[in-house]
Amino acid sequence: MLLDIHQLREEYSGEPLSPDSVDKNPFSQFAAWFAEATKVEADTPNAMTLATATPDGIPNARIVLLKEVNESGFVFFTNYGSRKSREMTDNPRVALIFFWSELHRQVKVEGTVSKISREESVAYFQSRPRGSQIGAWASPQSRVIESREILENAYDKFEKQFAGADPIPCPDNWGGFVVKPSLIEFWQGRNNRLHDRLQYRLSPDGNWAIEVVAP
Repeated sequence: MLLDIHQLREEYSGEPLSPDSVDKNPFSQFAAWFAEATKVEADTPNAMTLATATPDGIPNARIVLLKEVNESGFVFFTNYGSRKSREMTDNPRVALIFFWSELHRQVKVEGTVSKISREESVAYFQSRPRGSQIGAWASPQSRVIESREILENAYDKFEKQFAGADPIPCPDNWGGFVVKPSLIEFWQGRNNRLHDRLQYRLSPDGNWAIEVVAP
């Protein structure tokens, strides 16, 4: 046995979560929880697991950073030529997971993903640090490369190319996606593993139904 972690346990003691204690709008509820997470989480509170799948159902997951939440959904940015972008283009059904360990909370989002407007992508790109902008030009994200030297040489090349540019233009193959949810689940750790789970399910009429789910 390489690892024996049977005894690695944690007791959860969060505040009760019930239909009467949450906002009727899941985006408002998420905003409230996120605000609390930013106050207590030592790690990046906007880090989220993005789960995608190929058209034939092979799963794939990675951590990305949430950059905006609005009534359309959850927004993040990436290279449009990356593996995740190709998978989302072929199969737009995705899931997101946020985990805030200090609060013993988790949020799961299920829905469909689509690109945001070019104007929105450019506006965000030009708000990024200059080094990150150059890095977006330099990296052929998700492609196999011979060595890190390939990246460093590409970075140096674009750093020289854009030496006098202000702002640096946004690459055509870079931009944002928005996940439009059909289900958002809020999980609160409780004593004895009897955790609280509430899910907001989008009805055909556009309203959100709140359901209690067994842990």
